[in-house]
Amino acid sequence: MSTTPRSAGLRFAFGTLTVFPVRVTRWDREAARAGMLAAPVAGLAVGAAAGFLGALLTRLGAGAPLAAVAAVAVTAALTRALHLDGLADTADGLGSGKPAAEALDIMKRSDIGPFGVITLLLVLLGDRK
Repeated sequence: MSTTPRSAGLRFAFGTLTVFPVRVTRWDREAARAGMLAAPVAGLAVGAAAGFLGALLTRLGAGAPLAAVAAVAVTAALTRALHLDGLADTADGLGSGKPAAEALDIMKRSDIGPFGVITLLLVLLGDRK
């Protein structure tokens, strides 16, 4: 089955950056390149879902803080918290004050350290739509 680069790129973007159920048919360099070019489309879909939920909750009478928390939560859920995980890892590595090689090792660990926790709390508290 042959796919166009655009089709393969969209599938690659949605399959790697979101939880949307798509079948990724190609895992080669060309598909990855097209996928990264199509990443904003996946982001638009995630943002639209978050915006819809926030607007719906507001329309149903929920307060703005609840709608904002729900919108942020849906983006985390639809992206497997990919960006939040990366942010926490970066904060832990940079906050450690270790030389570059050791900081990279800290970032590769699967656990979260104090700098990652504090950074996530501050970012999520400030990320009210």
